[in-house]
Amino acid sequence: MNRSRLVFIQSLLLTTAVVSLSCASQTPSEAFEVMNPDTPTFLVLGDSYTIGESVDRSHRWPVLLASGLREAGIPVGDPTIVARTGWTTSELRAGIQTAEITGRYEMVSLLIGVNNQYRGLDPQEYQTEFRDLLSQAINFAGGDPGRVLVLSIPDWGVTPFADGRDRARIAAEIDEFNEVNRAESDGAGAVYLDVTAISREAATDPSLVAEDGLHPSGVMYARWADLALPHALEILGSAPAVP
Repeated sequence: MNRSRLVFIQSLLLTTAVVSLSCASQTPSEAFEVMNPDTPTFLVLGDSYTIGESVDRSHRWPVLLASGLREAGIPVGDPTIVARTGWTTSELRAGIQTAEITGRYEMVSLLIGVNNQYRGLDPQEYQTEFRDLLSQAINFAGGDPGRVLVLSIPDWGVTPFADGRDRARIAAEIDEFNEVNRAESDGAGAVYLDVTAISREAATDPSLVAEDGLHPSGVMYARWADLALPHALEILGSAPAVP
């Protein structure tokens, strides 16, 4: 295959994976029934990393986290997910409004920003919109920021899809956006989880990348769930404080 055709195909696939809907049947939000009204509830807000683009539903990190909580004796319901592949902060805000979320959730997670970086959007605009999303997440958690998990933006620049691109620039921009979401999270008192370091291991470990060559595999999502589990246990009241 000549190089110009290869570059065209890579560009087309990247655009499809980052901007398109995850699948034709998927709606902007995916609401799962909880086990019963007395089980802890878990709201998950984000983008392709939240819905687990290119992996089976059972391998999504929020689903794996819920499974880990149940194994630890917490009968948490299946996550209520509001996410879509390609969403930026502004699109997630619109998706939340469309989803008409009501009620209080015992735990909420937020992971958003890779598409802001990918589209070359302004980090200052991201800060304003992320702050608003974080405030919404805290409200969904009953006003308790300690019940909100914020995940950092993974580095897609180490994946095969970034071949031929400026990987160092991508990494620097990801770091800039993560400085914003970390500062906002720390300032609000939310729990911050750095999954970027794990994502960068994909540079030398292909098992961490899904078949599309861009998104995390179930193996990587399991690592994220393991990272989140002790904090989730603390939030839901069955474990000592995480140091």
